[in-house]
Amino acid sequence: MAGGGDSTRAIFFALGANFAIAVAKGLAAFFTGSSAMLAETVHSLADCGNQLLLLLGMRQAKAPPSPDYPLGYGKAIYFWSFLVAVMLFTVGGMFSLYEGIHKLQHPEQLKDWWWAVGVLIFAIIAEGISMRACLQEVNKARGDRSLWQWFRQSRQAELVVIFGEDLAALLGLVFALIAVCLAVYTGNPLWDAIGTIAIGALLIVVAVFVAIEVKAMLIGQSVDPARQKQMREFLESRPEVQRVISLITLQLGNEVMVSVHAQMRELRDVESLVDQINVVERAMKQSFPEVRWSFFEPDCKAPA
Repeated sequence: MAGGGDSTRAIFFALGANFAIAVAKGLAAFFTGSSAMLAETVHSLADCGNQLLLLLGMRQAKAPPSPDYPLGYGKAIYFWSFLVAVMLFTVGGMFSLYEGIHKLQHPEQLKDWWWAVGVLIFAIIAEGISMRACLQEVNKARGDRSLWQWFRQSRQAELVVIFGEDLAALLGLVFALIAVCLAVYTGNPLWDAIGTIAIGALLIVVAVFVAIEVKAMLIGQSVDPARQKQMREFLESRPEVQRVISLITLQLGNEVMVSVHAQMRELRDVESLVDQINVVERAMKQSFPEVRWSFFEPDCKAPA
């Protein structure tokens, strides 16, 4: 499951790094007049705002259950993660497209281009370090799955968003560096505009994919398929359970609700049945700490 402490630390680190990079990019954009650099400045500032929203969402998700929200506020992180994807699409992607098209129609020669190159190289190194740290967390969660399989199956909204942002940032910086170098080498400022448009298109594509994944969590997804398989195997291995008839799970942020319908082995009386269910539920919560709510429906025979 999404580790609250690790995610918070990663977000704070990314927030500080992105703010420093945004300042550096802004200075480079001012001195060079590069639209690609301006687009990257807006992108980094948008990332700072996005990370603040993720921190807000993670804080709200920890609020205790209430009469109006008996299963807690865990899914709040999905709302804020979806909002981050929308901001990445609008503030980052659409602004970059607008700026690139404007520069395409009204090209301007770059000034003091070495500012842009120096800042971009610094930013690529910083984002590369951030991406490496993100991938270390992703690798812990994905197991033997590919990155694409993990992205599609993960229920860790904040990690999905951070991964998408880091990927878009790193590729966007590479696009900007290539665009600036081509504009300087050829003397044609249109390359700068093309680079800006490419950055905008990249941000929009990443934002759409992130939004699709977070929307599924927001609507109500089961736990990670691999984790659900482990839960079923655990229940089937219990001596109290004859057969698992159905297993329904619901991911609620970092917590999980589980509903089990199972055929029990021994049904001497109601008291012994309740004891068996309590033993199974305690053992399940010990093996799967993320399970906060469990509902157990026993059955004495397989359904017709």
